[in-house]
Amino acid sequence: MTTATYAPGSLVRARGREWVVLPDSRPEFLLLRPLGGGNDDVAGLHTALEPVEDATYPLPSPDDLGDATSAGLLRTALQLGFRSSAGPFRSLAGIAVEPRAYQLVPLLMALRQDTVRMLVADDVGIGKTVEAGLIAAELLAQGDAKRLAVLCSPALAEQWQAELASKFHIQAELVLTSTVRRLERDLMMNESLFDRYPHVVVSTDFIKSDRHRAEFLNHCPDLVIVDEAHTAVSDTVGGGRQRHRRHELLEDLARDPKRHLILVTATPHSGKDEGFRSLVGLLDPELATIDLDRPHGRERLARHFVQRRRGDIRRYLDEDTQFPSDRELREVAYALKPEYRALFTKVLDYAREQVRDAGDGTVRQRVRWWSVLALLRTLASSPAAAAATLRMRAAAAEAADLAEADALGRASVLDTADDEAVEAADVTPGALTEDAETTTPSERSRLRALAQTAESLLGPAADAKLSTLVKEVKGLLADGFDPIVFCRFIDTAEYVGKHLADELKKTAEVAVVTGTLPPAERQERIRALTATDARHVLVATDCLSEGVNLQDAFQAVVHYDLAWNPTRHEQREGRVDRFGQTAPTVRAVTIYGKDNSIDGLVLDVLIRRHQAISKATGVSVPVPSESDSLLEALLEGLLLRGVDHEQLELDLGLKEADRRLEVEWRSVAETERASRTKYAQGAIHPDDVALEVAEVRSALGAHGQIEPFVEESLRALGASVTSTGDGFEAITDTLTPGLRDALPLGFVNPLPFHRQMPVPRRHALLVRTDPSVEAVARYVLDTALDSATTLHRAPARRAGVVRTRHVAARTTALLLRYRFHLDLPAADGPRTLIAEDCEVVAFRGQPDAPDLLPTDEVTSLLAAQADANVPADQARDHIAAALERVSALGPLLDSRAGERADRLLESHRRVRAGAGATRQGLRVRAQTPVDVLGVYLYLPVVGSR
Repeated sequence: MTTATYAPGSLVRARGREWVVLPDSRPEFLLLRPLGGGNDDVAGLHTALEPVEDATYPLPSPDDLGDATSAGLLRTALQLGFRSSAGPFRSLAGIAVEPRAYQLVPLLMALRQDTVRMLVADDVGIGKTVEAGLIAAELLAQGDAKRLAVLCSPALAEQWQAELASKFHIQAELVLTSTVRRLERDLMMNESLFDRYPHVVVSTDFIKSDRHRAEFLNHCPDLVIVDEAHTAVSDTVGGGRQRHRRHELLEDLARDPKRHLILVTATPHSGKDEGFRSLVGLLDPELATIDLDRPHGRERLARHFVQRRRGDIRRYLDEDTQFPSDRELREVAYALKPEYRALFTKVLDYAREQVRDAGDGTVRQRVRWWSVLALLRTLASSPAAAAATLRMRAAAAEAADLAEADALGRASVLDTADDEAVEAADVTPGALTEDAETTTPSERSRLRALAQTAESLLGPAADAKLSTLVKEVKGLLADGFDPIVFCRFIDTAEYVGKHLADELKKTAEVAVVTGTLPPAERQERIRALTATDARHVLVATDCLSEGVNLQDAFQAVVHYDLAWNPTRHEQREGRVDRFGQTAPTVRAVTIYGKDNSIDGLVLDVLIRRHQAISKATGVSVPVPSESDSLLEALLEGLLLRGVDHEQLELDLGLKEADRRLEVEWRSVAETERASRTKYAQGAIHPDDVALEVAEVRSALGAHGQIEPFVEESLRALGASVTSTGDGFEAITDTLTPGLRDALPLGFVNPLPFHRQMPVPRRHALLVRTDPSVEAVARYVLDTALDSATTLHRAPARRAGVVRTRHVAARTTALLLRYRFHLDLPAADGPRTLIAEDCEVVAFRGQPDAPDLLPTDEVTSLLAAQADANVPADQARDHIAAALERVSALGPLLDSRAGERADRLLESHRRVRAGAGATRQGLRVRAQTPVDVLGVYLYLPVVGSR
């Protein structure tokens, strides 16, 4: 049989619907994508086995009459159906988030590079995950990247997986220590899991072993995102062995000149020039040594580095970004009850004896040192944590050498370690430093007695700290704030949660989230807590202090336990004080003991100083590494005071160390402030962003169109729709069967449509890529374009006549659909893609001499309301006459398609300005004839001016 040849981009009809022929097709085998469909809808078809015919869209029928509303539904359904844009941002039609204008800046910067190398360093809470995800989605959509790997800490892995899936429809597999055995079980011989799974989220804990590291390097995807990249600065700046190994890994990854590398961190510089250069040198080796104070150095850095503060983007391109206008900080002191003070004295005596008797310079001495500090910290936290510690063996007791003992001790006591090997950072530490066989009976008896005393102090009657918390939480709830209470230890969080639940059972719901729960269960517990309108309190450990967005449901933070690291203190508050927080003010309450000998040291030396320096300099930087030594010295002073040291000499030494820390910390902050001014993003001008944003939103439609479209369509198709606080819900029993069958399997009834994420399972989100929204848009479009559809059941119509005072003369509006061939440059040669676009063209007068309306007049015309009725028989006559004349517009519409292709080509070139590949095969061509999907007449009201 004779096989017809179909050019890429041509329209064919098969299997009862229309398809676009894709570039890799052959005469005997066609690759087809349904009109408006995405890559997931592509099908292959053997022309010898299935009938295929040319397809063109006929003009509407005079009987296919509707009003202005039905015309608008068709236009919106068409725009929502696009899954790839003809413009330079191909991915934006297929993601579930509408990016803010400022979030497109890193994407614009990335597209100006042949191989993307970016350091995205915006402030906490601005949206770095979205910015990195936009770049990744675009590179994958354009084919510049085939596979993606995200490197992050284990605690953030599931968060990254969820963000990629829910916002960018990138389904990534988790590669963790806990999942790798399952993933490797199904591999073929000599197959790497990084080849089997194209998109992965990899924990840096997993990748540290030599075997996994080598496998990752050998099979690494061509696109890598590194979260919290500041933890991979080189060892020359005192980062330690783990940081050095991470930096070596990134150096190995960066050596491939074709690998895209996106580094993400809120603290890229932190006053240490060596660390900053070790990061930017991964993007461009010259940046490791070039003089960044000279124009050439700054210009070169500006190609790869973007850093904005909230003030930079709060108002950007006439678009307001919502942040709280104020953060209220308050400190609340409490005094120990007599019985608790007596326990504190006994434990302090025990701690001093342990340090004094341990000897000097041995592993045993360091283990005892860290264990007594941990004991004092848990005692300051809660009697529950203290009792658990007194009965438990110290983790550092297993240390093989001094370095390991110090690493384990610092991680559990000082909150400074960024070593992901310590996965359970909120686990209560132990106090026993020897095996049971070597611990004396008297010591075991003494510890048991202390533990029993601690247990007797549980509850607000003896625990002044707990009673203070209850009072503060009740005050926050009364003022309209839903707080998160941060505790350092699991035992403390569970203890606090139990007593708060008892105290607040009539006024608020309480939930506890700790590291004992996997990340997915943490999110589910939070979702259950905030699912109702009831006031709520979340008690959490620092497993939620970073990487988790809680601003939708909480407006206050209570530091029940001081973080012994100001950065973590700030991270806690950043869970609620970030983009999307609707409360104008957030509160942060710090509870501390004024007489427990510990909180005052941490508060004065670290927390207050951090806040003061941040306020004075306008930047927040981590505490210098010397603070560890100072804090240890201060605690040593607490333990050894009056034992073996002359007090005056000790105090003088500590004052000098404290003064040096103050000077260095302020110096670091000033350096960071200067660097932000010096290296401020200047590669992309706001006017460039404004132009691209306007074109994208014009092509895809505004996010605000989705909710009225879905609601109006569901009503027209028979559903009962009721407004809710977060959108609306639709009773689907009365929907037309075709749409009900098209909705996702297992949808609930009534079906809720929400405006904001997160969305409960089987509910819908009002974004273009939600399966339920897609089903509605597809059904509305198909019923409008399918001539076999019973017209009275189609909510959108292809023709209409509107009599309105908005026009003074007969005006015709045409809904056009374009198809374009895009030849996009790539390292391995141009790739040909097919994309669709739509436009409404309007003109006055006759088709043989049309007076085309400018864009702003077309927009105004589409919003015109009917001011008088047009009888049905007259409307049919008007449309019939108009359709006869419209066919003469074919050459004009094809020419317009060519002009639109030229504008698209210019837009692609503009976005890729600076990338060498822009001159190598970039083309945009229009497929003709243009589809005329809708014809609408606007007639003046008789007698009106």
